[in-house]
Amino acid sequence: MDTSRNPQSPQTSAVPAPVTLTQAFIYWLKLGFISFGGPAGQIAIMHHDLVEKKRWISERRFLHALNYCMVLPGPEAQQLATYIGWLMHRTWGGIIAGGLFVLPASFILTTLAWVYLTYGSVPAVAGILYGIKPAVVAIVLFACYRIGSRTLKNSLLWTISVLAFVAIFIFRLPFPAIVLAAGLIGYFGGHFSPKHFKAGSGHGTSQKDFGAALIDDDTPTPLHALFSWVKLIRILVIGIGIWLVAMAALLTRFGWEHTFTQMGWFFTKAALLTFGGAYAVLPYVYQGAVEHYHWLTGIQMVDGLALGETTPGPLIMVVTFVGFVGGWVQHVFGPDALFVSAFIAAAVVTFFTFLPSFVFIFAGAPFIETTHGNLKLTAPLTAITAAVVGVIASLALFFAYHVFWPGGFEDAMEWAEIVLAACASIAIFRFKVGVIPIILVSGAAGMVIKLLV
Repeated sequence: MDTSRNPQSPQTSAVPAPVTLTQAFIYWLKLGFISFGGPAGQIAIMHHDLVEKKRWISERRFLHALNYCMVLPGPEAQQLATYIGWLMHRTWGGIIAGGLFVLPASFILTTLAWVYLTYGSVPAVAGILYGIKPAVVAIVLFACYRIGSRTLKNSLLWTISVLAFVAIFIFRLPFPAIVLAAGLIGYFGGHFSPKHFKAGSGHGTSQKDFGAALIDDDTPTPLHALFSWVKLIRILVIGIGIWLVAMAALLTRFGWEHTFTQMGWFFTKAALLTFGGAYAVLPYVYQGAVEHYHWLTGIQMVDGLALGETTPGPLIMVVTFVGFVGGWVQHVFGPDALFVSAFIAAAVVTFFTFLPSFVFIFAGAPFIETTHGNLKLTAPLTAITAAVVGVIASLALFFAYHVFWPGGFEDAMEWAEIVLAACASIAIFRFKVGVIPIILVSGAAGMVIKLLV
Protein backbone atom coordinates (compact mmCIF):
# COMPACT_ATOMS: atom_id res chain seq x y z
CA MET A 1 0.00 0.00 0.00
CA ASP A 2 1.39 3.36 -1.00
CA THR A 3 1.53 5.66 2.05
CA SER A 4 3.51 8.46 0.42
CA ARG A 5 0.43 10.64 0.00
CA ASN A 6 -0.06 11.12 3.73
CA PRO A 7 2.48 9.25 5.84
CA GLN A 8 0.81 10.27 9.13
CA SER A 9 -2.46 8.60 8.14
CA PRO A 10 -1.70 5.42 6.12
CA GLN A 11 -5.32 4.38 6.00
CA THR A 12 -6.24 7.43 3.91
CA SER A 13 -4.26 6.07 0.95
CA ALA A 14 -7.07 3.56 0.36
CA VAL A 15 -9.76 4.76 -2.04
CA PRO A 16 -13.13 5.14 -0.24
CA ALA A 17 -15.90 2.71 -1.06
CA PRO A 18 -18.27 3.71 -3.86
CA VAL A 19 -21.14 5.93 -2.77
CA THR A 20 -24.68 4.91 -3.66
CA LEU A 21 -27.30 7.41 -4.75
CA THR A 22 -29.20 6.72 -1.51
CA GLN A 23 -26.14 7.56 0.59
CA ALA A 24 -25.61 10.72 -1.43
CA PHE A 25 -29.30 11.63 -1.04
CA ILE A 26 -29.02 11.40 2.76
CA TYR A 27 -25.94 13.65 2.77
CA TRP A 28 -27.42 16.29 0.46
CA LEU A 29 -30.61 16.33 2.53
CA LYS A 30 -28.58 16.90 5.70
CA LEU A 31 -26.58 19.64 3.98
CA GLY A 32 -29.81 21.40 3.03
CA PHE A 33 -30.63 21.83 6.72
CA ILE A 34 -27.16 22.87 7.96
CA SER A 35 -25.89 25.07 5.12
CA PHE A 36 -25.73 28.31 7.10
CA GLY A 37 -23.06 30.99 6.81
CA GLY A 38 -23.49 32.28 3.29
CA PRO A 39 -21.55 30.95 0.26
CA ALA A 40 -18.18 30.98 2.04
CA GLY A 41 -19.57 29.01 4.98
CA GLN A 42 -21.50 26.60 2.74
CA ILE A 43 -18.45 25.94 0.57
CA ALA A 44 -16.35 25.41 3.70
CA ILE A 45 -18.88 22.83 4.96
CA MET A 46 -18.78 20.93 1.66
CA HIS A 47 -14.99 21.11 1.54
CA HIS A 48 -14.71 19.68 5.06
CA ASP A 49 -17.26 16.92 4.41
CA LEU A 50 -16.52 15.91 0.83
CA VAL A 51 -12.77 16.57 0.53
CA GLU A 52 -11.36 16.13 4.04
CA LYS A 53 -13.75 13.75 5.80
CA LYS A 54 -15.58 11.55 3.28
CA ARG A 55 -13.00 11.97 0.46
CA TRP A 56 -15.64 11.74 -2.25
CA ILE A 57 -13.68 14.21 -4.37
CA SER A 58 -10.08 15.46 -4.34
CA GLU A 59 -9.02 19.00 -3.44
CA ARG A 60 -7.99 19.83 -7.00
CA ARG A 61 -11.19 18.54 -8.59
CA PHE A 62 -13.23 20.37 -5.92
CA LEU A 63 -11.48 23.69 -6.63
CA HIS A 64 -11.74 23.10 -10.35
CA ALA A 65 -15.52 22.80 -10.05
CA LEU A 66 -15.68 25.78 -7.68
CA ASN A 67 -13.81 28.04 -10.11
CA TYR A 68 -16.33 27.27 -12.83
CA CYS A 69 -19.27 27.93 -10.50
CA MET A 70 -17.77 31.28 -9.52
CA VAL A 71 -17.80 32.43 -13.13
CA LEU A 72 -21.52 31.70 -13.48
CA PRO A 73 -24.38 33.92 -12.40
CA GLY A 74 -26.35 32.37 -9.59
CA PRO A 75 -25.63 30.91 -6.12
CA GLU A 76 -22.19 29.35 -6.44
CA ALA A 77 -22.52 27.03 -3.42
CA GLN A 78 -25.76 25.52 -4.74
CA GLN A 79 -24.20 25.16 -8.18
CA LEU A 80 -21.13 23.49 -6.66
CA ALA A 81 -23.37 20.95 -4.91
CA THR A 82 -25.17 20.35 -8.21
CA TYR A 83 -21.83 19.91 -10.01
CA ILE A 84 -20.47 17.36 -7.52
CA GLY A 85 -23.78 15.49 -7.37
CA TRP A 86 -23.85 15.34 -11.18
CA LEU A 87 -20.22 14.21 -11.40
CA MET A 88 -20.87 11.37 -8.97
CA HIS A 89 -24.34 10.20 -10.02
CA ARG A 90 -25.16 11.72 -13.39
CA THR A 91 -28.14 14.02 -13.97
CA TRP A 92 -30.32 12.71 -11.16
CA GLY A 93 -27.43 13.10 -8.76
CA GLY A 94 -27.13 16.75 -9.75
CA ILE A 95 -30.88 17.36 -9.48
CA ILE A 96 -30.98 15.77 -6.02
CA ALA A 97 -27.92 17.66 -4.74
CA GLY A 98 -28.99 21.04 -6.11
CA GLY A 99 -32.65 20.56 -5.26
CA LEU A 100 -32.05 19.51 -1.66
CA PHE A 101 -29.71 22.46 -1.23
CA VAL A 102 -32.72 24.72 -1.89
CA LEU A 103 -35.92 22.92 -0.85
CA PRO A 104 -35.48 22.85 2.95
CA ALA A 105 -34.71 26.57 3.00
CA SER A 106 -37.65 27.22 0.69
CA PHE A 107 -40.15 25.49 2.97
CA ILE A 108 -38.67 27.05 6.11
CA LEU A 109 -38.75 30.53 4.61
CA THR A 110 -42.30 30.01 3.34
CA THR A 111 -43.34 29.07 6.86
CA LEU A 112 -41.56 32.11 8.32
CA ALA A 113 -43.20 34.36 5.73
CA TRP A 114 -46.63 33.03 6.73
CA VAL A 115 -45.86 33.63 10.41
CA TYR A 116 -44.58 37.11 9.53
CA LEU A 117 -47.73 38.09 7.63
CA THR A 118 -50.12 36.45 10.12
CA TYR A 119 -48.49 37.25 13.44
CA GLY A 120 -46.01 40.00 12.57
CA SER A 121 -47.79 42.49 14.78
CA VAL A 122 -47.49 40.27 17.86
CA PRO A 123 -45.05 42.03 20.23
CA ALA A 124 -42.68 39.06 20.59
CA VAL A 125 -42.44 38.48 16.81
CA ALA A 126 -42.16 42.20 16.09
CA GLY A 127 -39.43 42.45 18.72
CA ILE A 128 -37.39 39.65 17.17
CA LEU A 129 -37.52 41.39 13.78
CA TYR A 130 -36.72 44.70 15.48
CA GLY A 131 -33.45 43.19 16.72
CA ILE A 132 -32.56 41.23 13.59
CA LYS A 133 -32.85 44.16 11.16
CA PRO A 134 -29.93 46.22 12.55
CA ALA A 135 -27.88 43.00 12.60
CA VAL A 136 -28.61 42.67 8.87
CA VAL A 137 -27.17 46.16 8.31
CA ALA A 138 -23.94 45.02 9.98
CA ILE A 139 -23.91 41.76 8.00
CA VAL A 140 -24.33 43.55 4.66
CA LEU A 141 -21.56 46.00 5.59
CA PHE A 142 -19.29 43.08 6.38
CA ALA A 143 -20.17 41.43 3.06
CA CYS A 144 -19.18 44.67 1.32
CA TYR A 145 -15.90 44.75 3.24
CA ARG A 146 -15.14 41.07 2.62
CA ILE A 147 -15.72 41.22 -1.13
CA GLY A 148 -14.05 44.61 -1.42
CA SER A 149 -10.90 43.56 0.40
CA ARG A 150 -10.63 40.57 -1.90
CA THR A 151 -11.40 42.43 -5.11
CA LEU A 152 -10.36 46.08 -4.98
CA LYS A 153 -6.61 45.60 -5.43
CA ASN A 154 -5.85 48.78 -7.36
CA SER A 155 -7.14 52.29 -8.05
CA LEU A 156 -8.87 51.31 -11.28
CA LEU A 157 -11.04 48.69 -9.57
CA TRP A 158 -11.77 51.17 -6.78
CA THR A 159 -12.92 53.68 -9.39
CA ILE A 160 -15.26 51.13 -10.97
CA SER A 161 -16.72 50.39 -7.54
CA VAL A 162 -17.30 54.06 -6.71
CA LEU A 163 -18.89 54.71 -10.11
CA ALA A 164 -21.23 51.75 -9.61
CA PHE A 165 -22.24 53.11 -6.20
CA VAL A 166 -22.98 56.55 -7.66
CA ALA A 167 -24.86 55.03 -10.60
CA ILE A 168 -27.28 52.96 -8.53
CA PHE A 169 -27.56 55.05 -5.35
CA ILE A 170 -27.70 58.56 -6.78
CA PHE A 171 -28.77 58.17 -10.40
CA ARG A 172 -30.78 54.98 -9.72
CA LEU A 173 -29.60 53.30 -12.91
CA PRO A 174 -30.85 49.70 -13.32
CA PHE A 175 -28.55 46.97 -12.09
CA PRO A 176 -28.34 45.17 -15.50
CA ALA A 177 -26.97 48.38 -17.07
CA ILE A 178 -24.29 48.59 -14.38
CA VAL A 179 -23.31 44.95 -14.91
CA LEU A 180 -23.10 45.48 -18.68
CA ALA A 181 -21.02 48.65 -18.35
CA ALA A 182 -18.64 47.03 -15.87
CA GLY A 183 -18.28 43.98 -18.11
CA LEU A 184 -17.39 46.16 -21.09
CA ILE A 185 -14.84 48.09 -19.03
CA GLY A 186 -13.28 44.81 -17.95
CA TYR A 187 -13.30 43.42 -21.49
CA PHE A 188 -11.44 46.33 -22.99
CA GLY A 189 -9.35 46.96 -19.89
CA GLY A 190 -8.22 43.36 -19.92
CA HIS A 191 -6.76 43.91 -23.37
CA PHE A 192 -5.03 47.21 -22.67
CA SER A 193 -4.08 46.80 -18.99
CA PRO A 194 -4.46 43.15 -17.96
CA LYS A 195 -2.47 43.60 -14.74
CA HIS A 196 -5.35 45.66 -13.28
CA PHE A 197 -7.88 42.87 -13.75
CA LYS A 198 -6.31 39.90 -12.01
CA ALA A 199 -8.28 38.27 -9.20
CA GLY A 200 -8.35 35.01 -7.30
CA SER A 201 -11.09 32.82 -6.00
CA GLY A 202 -10.96 34.39 -2.59
CA HIS A 203 -12.42 31.52 -0.62
CA GLY A 204 -9.28 30.77 1.29
CA THR A 205 -9.05 27.12 0.31
CA SER A 206 -5.51 26.01 -0.38
CA GLN A 207 -4.56 22.85 -2.18
CA LYS A 208 -3.65 20.13 0.34
CA ASP A 209 -3.51 16.36 0.26
CA PHE A 210 -6.17 14.63 2.36
CA GLY A 211 -5.56 11.15 0.97
CA ALA A 212 -6.96 9.16 -1.91
CA ALA A 213 -10.40 10.29 -3.04
CA LEU A 214 -13.21 8.50 -4.81
CA ILE A 215 -12.91 11.09 -7.59
CA ASP A 216 -9.18 11.78 -7.42
CA ASP A 217 -6.89 14.04 -9.40
CA ASP A 218 -6.07 11.30 -11.89
CA THR A 219 -9.48 9.58 -11.92
CA PRO A 220 -10.65 9.34 -15.56
CA THR A 221 -13.57 11.55 -16.47
CA PRO A 222 -16.78 9.47 -16.28
CA LEU A 223 -18.44 8.74 -19.60
CA HIS A 224 -21.49 10.85 -18.75
CA ALA A 225 -19.20 13.83 -18.01
CA LEU A 226 -17.43 13.81 -21.39
CA PHE A 227 -18.17 16.80 -23.56
CA SER A 228 -19.96 16.57 -26.89
CA TRP A 229 -21.75 19.18 -28.95
CA VAL A 230 -24.75 16.91 -29.33
CA LYS A 231 -25.06 16.59 -25.56
CA LEU A 232 -24.64 20.34 -25.08
CA ILE A 233 -27.35 21.16 -27.62
CA ARG A 234 -29.68 18.54 -26.13
CA ILE A 235 -29.31 19.95 -22.62
CA LEU A 236 -29.84 23.51 -23.80
CA VAL A 237 -32.93 22.49 -25.75
CA ILE A 238 -34.35 20.64 -22.73
CA GLY A 239 -33.53 23.47 -20.31
CA ILE A 240 -34.92 26.22 -22.51
CA GLY A 241 -37.86 23.98 -23.37
CA ILE A 242 -38.75 23.53 -19.68
CA TRP A 243 -38.63 27.30 -19.24
CA LEU A 244 -40.78 27.90 -22.33
CA VAL A 245 -43.37 25.33 -21.26
CA ALA A 246 -43.60 26.85 -17.77
CA MET A 247 -43.88 30.39 -19.12
CA ALA A 248 -46.39 29.31 -21.76
CA ALA A 249 -48.52 27.65 -19.07
CA LEU A 250 -48.57 30.85 -17.02
CA LEU A 251 -49.21 32.99 -20.08
CA THR A 252 -52.05 30.79 -21.33
CA ARG A 253 -53.70 30.41 -17.94
CA PHE A 254 -53.27 33.94 -16.56
CA GLY A 255 -52.08 36.29 -19.33
CA TRP A 256 -48.91 38.38 -19.64
CA GLU A 257 -49.81 41.11 -17.13
CA HIS A 258 -50.75 38.66 -14.37
CA THR A 259 -48.70 38.59 -11.17
CA PHE A 260 -47.51 34.98 -11.63
CA THR A 261 -46.40 35.55 -15.23
CA GLN A 262 -44.57 38.76 -14.39
CA MET A 263 -42.88 37.03 -11.46
CA GLY A 264 -41.67 34.25 -13.72
CA TRP A 265 -40.28 36.70 -16.25
CA PHE A 266 -38.73 39.07 -13.71
CA PHE A 267 -36.98 36.40 -11.65
CA THR A 268 -35.65 34.69 -14.76
CA LYS A 269 -33.85 37.96 -15.52
CA ALA A 270 -32.72 38.23 -11.89
CA ALA A 271 -31.30 34.70 -12.03
CA LEU A 272 -29.12 35.65 -14.99
CA LEU A 273 -27.73 38.73 -13.21
CA THR A 274 -26.59 37.33 -9.87
CA PHE A 275 -22.87 37.87 -10.44
CA GLY A 276 -21.24 38.41 -7.07
CA GLY A 277 -23.86 36.66 -4.98
CA ALA A 278 -27.24 37.53 -3.55
CA TYR A 279 -26.19 40.85 -2.04
CA ALA A 280 -25.35 42.09 -5.52
CA VAL A 281 -28.71 41.26 -7.10
CA LEU A 282 -30.89 42.38 -4.18
CA PRO A 283 -30.89 46.03 -5.34
CA TYR A 284 -32.22 44.82 -8.69
CA VAL A 285 -34.87 42.74 -6.93
CA TYR A 286 -35.76 45.78 -4.83
CA GLN A 287 -36.07 47.99 -7.92
CA GLY A 288 -38.44 45.54 -9.55
CA ALA A 289 -40.39 43.97 -6.69
CA VAL A 290 -40.79 47.12 -4.55
CA GLU A 291 -40.62 50.13 -6.85
CA HIS A 292 -41.99 48.78 -10.14
CA TYR A 293 -44.40 45.94 -9.34
CA HIS A 294 -45.23 46.91 -5.72
CA TRP A 295 -45.32 43.28 -4.63
CA LEU A 296 -44.06 44.33 -1.19
CA THR A 297 -42.82 47.43 0.63
CA GLY A 298 -39.25 48.47 1.39
CA ILE A 299 -39.69 47.60 5.06
CA GLN A 300 -41.00 44.15 4.12
CA MET A 301 -37.97 43.68 1.88
CA VAL A 302 -35.68 44.42 4.83
CA ASP A 303 -37.69 42.03 7.00
CA GLY A 304 -37.40 39.36 4.31
CA LEU A 305 -33.63 39.65 4.24
CA ALA A 306 -33.58 39.48 8.02
CA LEU A 307 -35.55 36.22 7.92
CA GLY A 308 -33.41 34.93 5.04
CA GLU A 309 -30.29 35.34 7.18
CA THR A 310 -31.79 32.98 9.76
CA THR A 311 -32.41 30.08 7.37
CA PRO A 312 -30.06 27.58 5.69
CA GLY A 313 -29.44 27.60 1.96
CA PRO A 314 -28.29 30.40 -0.35
CA LEU A 315 -29.25 33.93 0.67
CA ILE A 316 -30.91 34.44 -2.72
CA MET A 317 -33.67 32.32 -1.16
CA VAL A 318 -35.02 35.66 0.04
CA VAL A 319 -36.79 35.74 -3.35
CA THR A 320 -39.07 33.02 -1.98
CA PHE A 321 -40.14 35.47 0.71
CA VAL A 322 -40.67 38.16 -1.95
CA GLY A 323 -42.86 35.81 -3.95
CA PHE A 324 -44.87 34.71 -0.93
CA VAL A 325 -45.56 38.27 0.22
CA GLY A 326 -46.33 39.35 -3.34
CA GLY A 327 -48.85 36.55 -3.81
CA TRP A 328 -50.41 37.33 -0.43
CA VAL A 329 -50.70 41.07 -1.13
CA GLN A 330 -52.07 40.58 -4.64
CA HIS A 331 -54.50 37.86 -3.34
CA VAL A 332 -54.59 36.29 -6.79
CA PHE A 333 -57.27 33.77 -5.84
CA GLY A 334 -59.27 36.14 -3.69
CA PRO A 335 -59.13 37.26 -0.06
CA ASP A 336 -60.29 33.85 1.17
CA ALA A 337 -57.34 32.02 -0.38
CA LEU A 338 -54.39 34.17 0.63
CA PHE A 339 -52.12 31.28 1.60
CA VAL A 340 -52.76 29.43 -1.67
CA SER A 341 -51.99 32.57 -3.68
CA ALA A 342 -48.83 33.21 -1.66
CA PHE A 343 -47.60 29.61 -1.75
CA ILE A 344 -47.99 29.30 -5.53
CA ALA A 345 -46.29 32.67 -6.04
CA ALA A 346 -43.36 31.55 -3.86
CA ALA A 347 -43.11 28.29 -5.84
CA VAL A 348 -43.15 30.18 -9.17
CA VAL A 349 -40.42 32.55 -8.04
CA THR A 350 -38.22 29.76 -6.65
CA PHE A 351 -38.59 27.66 -9.81
CA PHE A 352 -37.66 30.44 -12.23
CA THR A 353 -34.80 31.67 -10.04
CA PHE A 354 -33.01 28.32 -9.80
CA LEU A 355 -33.80 26.68 -13.15
CA PRO A 356 -30.93 28.51 -14.94
CA SER A 357 -28.40 27.23 -12.36
CA PHE A 358 -29.16 23.62 -13.23
CA VAL A 359 -28.94 24.35 -16.95
CA PHE A 360 -25.57 26.08 -16.52
CA ILE A 361 -24.11 23.08 -14.68
CA PHE A 362 -25.51 20.31 -16.88
CA ALA A 363 -24.56 22.19 -20.06
CA GLY A 364 -21.14 23.56 -19.10
CA ALA A 365 -19.69 21.09 -16.61
CA PRO A 366 -18.87 18.40 -19.23
CA PHE A 367 -16.64 20.88 -21.04
CA ILE A 368 -14.95 21.89 -17.78
CA GLU A 369 -14.41 18.27 -16.74
CA THR A 370 -13.03 17.29 -20.12
CA THR A 371 -10.57 20.16 -20.42
CA HIS A 372 -9.32 20.17 -16.80
CA GLY A 373 -7.73 23.54 -17.45
CA ASN A 374 -7.14 26.14 -14.78
CA LEU A 375 -10.26 28.22 -15.13
CA LYS A 376 -9.68 31.78 -13.83
CA LEU A 377 -11.89 34.80 -13.45
CA THR A 378 -11.95 36.76 -16.64
CA ALA A 379 -11.25 40.49 -16.80
CA PRO A 380 -14.95 41.33 -17.37
CA LEU A 381 -15.92 39.30 -14.31
CA THR A 382 -13.26 41.06 -12.22
CA ALA A 383 -14.69 44.44 -13.25
CA ILE A 384 -18.25 43.24 -12.54
CA THR A 385 -17.18 42.05 -9.09
CA ALA A 386 -15.63 45.47 -8.41
CA ALA A 387 -18.90 47.12 -9.41
CA VAL A 388 -20.74 44.70 -7.15
CA VAL A 389 -18.86 46.11 -4.14
CA GLY A 390 -20.30 49.54 -4.86
CA VAL A 391 -23.76 48.07 -5.34
CA ILE A 392 -23.58 46.25 -1.99
CA ALA A 393 -22.47 49.48 -0.31
CA SER A 394 -25.59 51.16 -1.68
CA LEU A 395 -27.65 48.24 -0.36
CA ALA A 396 -26.17 48.72 3.11
CA LEU A 397 -27.12 52.41 3.08
CA PHE A 398 -30.61 51.55 1.85
CA PHE A 399 -31.13 49.11 4.71
CA ALA A 400 -29.61 51.49 7.25
CA TYR A 401 -32.00 54.26 6.19
CA HIS A 402 -35.10 52.06 6.49
CA VAL A 403 -33.96 50.58 9.82
CA PHE A 404 -32.68 53.73 11.54
CA TRP A 405 -35.34 56.11 10.13
CA PRO A 406 -38.38 53.87 9.43
CA GLY A 407 -40.60 56.93 9.04
CA GLY A 408 -38.13 58.96 6.98
CA PHE A 409 -35.67 61.67 8.01
CA GLU A 410 -38.50 63.84 9.32
CA ASP A 411 -39.21 61.28 12.07
CA ALA A 412 -37.08 60.49 15.10
CA MET A 413 -34.05 58.27 14.78
CA GLU A 414 -34.25 54.73 16.20
CA TRP A 415 -31.33 54.96 18.65
CA ALA A 416 -31.84 51.44 19.96
CA GLU A 417 -31.48 50.10 16.41
CA ILE A 418 -28.26 52.07 15.93
CA VAL A 419 -26.82 50.66 19.16
CA LEU A 420 -27.75 47.11 18.12
CA ALA A 421 -26.18 47.65 14.69
CA ALA A 422 -23.00 49.00 16.29
CA CYS A 423 -22.77 46.03 18.65
CA ALA A 424 -23.34 43.58 15.79
CA SER A 425 -20.68 45.35 13.70
CA ILE A 426 -18.12 45.12 16.51
CA ALA A 427 -18.92 41.44 17.03
CA ILE A 428 -18.51 40.66 13.31
CA PHE A 429 -15.56 42.87 12.40
CA ARG A 430 -13.58 42.72 15.63
CA PHE A 431 -14.39 39.33 17.14
CA LYS A 432 -15.30 37.41 13.94
CA VAL A 433 -18.58 36.14 15.40
CA GLY A 434 -20.63 34.08 12.96
CA VAL A 435 -23.87 35.18 11.32
CA ILE A 436 -26.16 32.79 13.20
CA PRO A 437 -25.04 33.80 16.73
CA ILE A 438 -25.34 37.45 15.72
CA ILE A 439 -28.89 36.89 14.45
CA LEU A 440 -29.96 34.91 17.53
CA VAL A 441 -28.55 37.38 20.06
CA SER A 442 -29.83 40.41 18.14
CA GLY A 443 -33.31 38.90 17.83
CA ALA A 444 -33.41 38.14 21.55
CA ALA A 445 -32.22 41.66 22.38
CA GLY A 446 -34.86 43.18 20.11
CA MET A 447 -37.61 41.11 21.73
CA VAL A 448 -36.53 42.26 25.20
CA ILE A 449 -36.45 45.90 24.10
CA LYS A 450 -39.92 45.73 22.55
CA LEU A 451 -41.43 43.95 25.53
CA LEU A 452 -39.94 46.43 28.00
CA VAL A 453 -40.54 49.66 26.09
